[in-house]
Amino acid sequence: MSAQVQLDAQQSNAWQQFIDKYDEGVTEQLSAQDLADFKRAITLSDYILQTALSQPDAVFSIIQKQSFQSTIESYLSELKDLLSNCDSESSLHQQLRIFRHQKLTEIAIGDLVFDAPIHVSLANLSSLADALIVAARDWLMTFCCEKWGTPIDKHGNVQQLSVLGMGKLGGRELNFSSDIDLIFCYPEVGETQGSGKTLDTQTFFTRLAQKLIAALHQQTIDGFVYRVDMRLRPFGESGPLVLTYSAMEDYYQEQGRDWERYAMLKARVVTPEHNQALTSLFKPFVYRRYIDFSVIDSLRKMKLMIAQEVRRKQLKNNIKLGLGGIREIEFIVQVFQLIRGGRVPQLQQRHLLNALDMLKQKEVVSAQTAGVLTDAYLFLRRVENAIQAFADKQTQTLPDDALNQARLLNVLSIDTWSDFLSLLSRHTTAVHQEFHLLIGEETPNIEAKEEKWQLLWNNNWDDETAIEYIEEFVTKTDSDKYWATVKDFQLEVSKRAIGQRGRQVLDKLVPILFWHLIEVKASVATLNLLFNIVRKVLTRTAYLELLFENEGALKQLIKLCSASDWVAEQIAQYPILLDELLDPKLLHNPPQLAQYALDIREVMLRIPEEDLEAQMEQLRHFKKAQSLRIAAADISGVLPIMQVSDHLTALASAILDEVIQIAWQQVSERFGIPASLEGTDEKGFGVIGYGKVGGIELGYSSDLDLVFVHDRDVNEFTNGTNTVSAGQFYLKLAQRVMHIFNTRMATGILYELDLRLRPSGNSGLLVVHVDTYEHYQMHEAWTWEHQALVRARCIFGHQSILKRFDDIRGNILSLERDLDSLSADVATMRAKMRDHLDKSSEDHIDIKQGLGGLVDIEFLAQYLVLAYSKKNPVIYEYSDNVRMFEALASTGVIAQSEALLLIESYCQLRDAGHHATLRGGQRMLEKASFERLATQVLSICHQYLPALVTPKH
Repeated sequence: MSAQVQLDAQQSNAWQQFIDKYDEGVTEQLSAQDLADFKRAITLSDYILQTALSQPDAVFSIIQKQSFQSTIESYLSELKDLLSNCDSESSLHQQLRIFRHQKLTEIAIGDLVFDAPIHVSLANLSSLADALIVAARDWLMTFCCEKWGTPIDKHGNVQQLSVLGMGKLGGRELNFSSDIDLIFCYPEVGETQGSGKTLDTQTFFTRLAQKLIAALHQQTIDGFVYRVDMRLRPFGESGPLVLTYSAMEDYYQEQGRDWERYAMLKARVVTPEHNQALTSLFKPFVYRRYIDFSVIDSLRKMKLMIAQEVRRKQLKNNIKLGLGGIREIEFIVQVFQLIRGGRVPQLQQRHLLNALDMLKQKEVVSAQTAGVLTDAYLFLRRVENAIQAFADKQTQTLPDDALNQARLLNVLSIDTWSDFLSLLSRHTTAVHQEFHLLIGEETPNIEAKEEKWQLLWNNNWDDETAIEYIEEFVTKTDSDKYWATVKDFQLEVSKRAIGQRGRQVLDKLVPILFWHLIEVKASVATLNLLFNIVRKVLTRTAYLELLFENEGALKQLIKLCSASDWVAEQIAQYPILLDELLDPKLLHNPPQLAQYALDIREVMLRIPEEDLEAQMEQLRHFKKAQSLRIAAADISGVLPIMQVSDHLTALASAILDEVIQIAWQQVSERFGIPASLEGTDEKGFGVIGYGKVGGIELGYSSDLDLVFVHDRDVNEFTNGTNTVSAGQFYLKLAQRVMHIFNTRMATGILYELDLRLRPSGNSGLLVVHVDTYEHYQMHEAWTWEHQALVRARCIFGHQSILKRFDDIRGNILSLERDLDSLSADVATMRAKMRDHLDKSSEDHIDIKQGLGGLVDIEFLAQYLVLAYSKKNPVIYEYSDNVRMFEALASTGVIAQSEALLLIESYCQLRDAGHHATLRGGQRMLEKASFERLATQVLSICHQYLPALVTPKH
């Protein structure tokens, strides 16, 4: 069917609808030509037909008048008269919509039927929008002032809500069915006057803005005026609806991004007040005084995102976004405006054709290029306006149905669709060639891996669009959570003053981060952890650049955060640890155990001895950096569980040695040293490590159970100017050690010290003579204190004090004991611990305190050592559980198979506990997994110490 036949059939159908509702005589007032024009109008546009069916006289008047050039003043004059009779917001809404329909019909008839120049139609559409916005604001301003008073500035002048039109509205190039992008602001902070209730201006103008949006945007029985989009305002959807002028200026100076510069090119104050003052606020942000070539890359990326959007939505025949479309023409013109507009004020134009003409005059583009772009722009805008006027639908896609194709051909006076496509192709091909010369290929300097995620990060999408996009890469459930996480992070970032450089790096970093996360199928929880780290370094651009420029470091960070919440939290809390990621080899190659002491000594030698604060900070950093290396080796499988604890214990020991050296230097400088130590390298001071540090089984978050002893004569004095007794000297030394460990600094504490195992516990002396320690252990200590001694070793001290402790420990552990009494004491203590500390639930069992868990294995070892060391001294030689069980098996106290089972269960439970710490969760296992390890443990415990594993009360 030919185009003309399509139109004839449509005209017959439209005319029939009209005369079915109105008698044919209603058109008698029209001349033959007017009637022909009327029939053509209702044929070419369903929108005009609907208006004719509801308001035929209005359409007849338009046809007869045939005057299609209007101004904002003429529109405003009519509107003011109409709105003067409105007595409610609902009547305001109705009159605005009726007026909008009448005037849009007039513009559509001029455009489609009477061939009005496209620049006239676009100007009319923009003037109409201006008038509707201003008239609605003025009516609502009066309405709001009557309710809440009039907003006044500090000089007593009335303040008004200023409205900025963005995009095509700002450039006075509005489409027939465009959304309108608006930004609201007002002059300054103040209050309302003249009403019983005073409001601050922020609240007043927010309420006014909300009512204005509703007046324009809300769908009623009469339709809507404009779809209003507020996402271009400072801080986007998360930002306040209105801002003061100064707040606007601060935002664009401190946080404005390249795409916002691009958007602000067309910003125009729609309302008449403060036009010049507001415009002057934006110019320094938009137009740089120097020639700004840096903007090309930003615009290229923006164009890339648009191209990706076209591909993603499978947009075909899109005259705005497709190759050589309207958007490419806008890019060509606006990139030159941004590059040179600061130096050439004449380029500071909002209207595209005016800017293009000025580019030609200033010889920035050739006359030929300007001609190509101008012709294509006028043609494409004519097509765009026409296809939107057919049914008042916001579309830039060429029609694929025969009727609308026929309509378009008729409006453009083109014979066939193939002729139209050929003409369209000539225009778009010419435009794209010009675009390619200026902007370059679609994807230069942008890795394909980040392209998709730039689209998500940089586009201001609604929730549905974003979630739908993410679903291409993750599950439906995860896509919702992913987007919620991204959106929350965007909201927070928008409120932070991170500077232009930081924002540019962040905008490059986040898409790469997304890509790597999807590649390794990381969870939403990992994304949260990574964003938490980025939050902490947002204002420290050097760290953002470190991650952006070192892909290995970024990948390592993602791997660590995926495996360990604990590592992620450590890095978030102490971002200086990010430096450790620069060389991933270090993270997979922990040093030899003896190297920790050498490394810390080398590091500490660089810090002046008198700068205690710097020493304390460096100790904390060294501990955290080395712990990160150990955790990375653990996560990557380089270190098995036994070696993880070996490394963590060696690290703690090296740090303890260094702390004692620092404390000794400071205390001896003030008091001298005990006289008997003169001329020796000894300190007469020992540290006994209990629990995990004593058993060489430290975890990532373990505290240190310590007891301090000395071996000097209590009647001895120091040799310094300020003489004190040896006892006082060692007390001050211990206090200084505790201060260095426990003081909370920016990098936290060094280790939590627990000294409750010293003789007499918290009521005992902080440091005791080794003889006192021996006497207490022999005559006053409880059974549980002897149990603790099983896992104790001297971790600092000269040779004689080390030997003395070993002798004391051996003597105590090899005492003859009544086995019934011993078993009762051990079981009673275990029951108390289980009652107070076991966190097991019906589904999950406490790895440490659960029945058959770590503590039961440890208590069994301690019981067996205390029970059988008298006959088998080799049993107590080592303080770690693994070698204890090996010794118990070698002496025949337990079977070899039992020792192997206990060791295996103990190591697996410790491994599970380590990894629970790394994941940041509780040290729990699912019941079934725990019981697989615990069942045989319980069987062995029942054999040797039945009362130990009596279920919890």
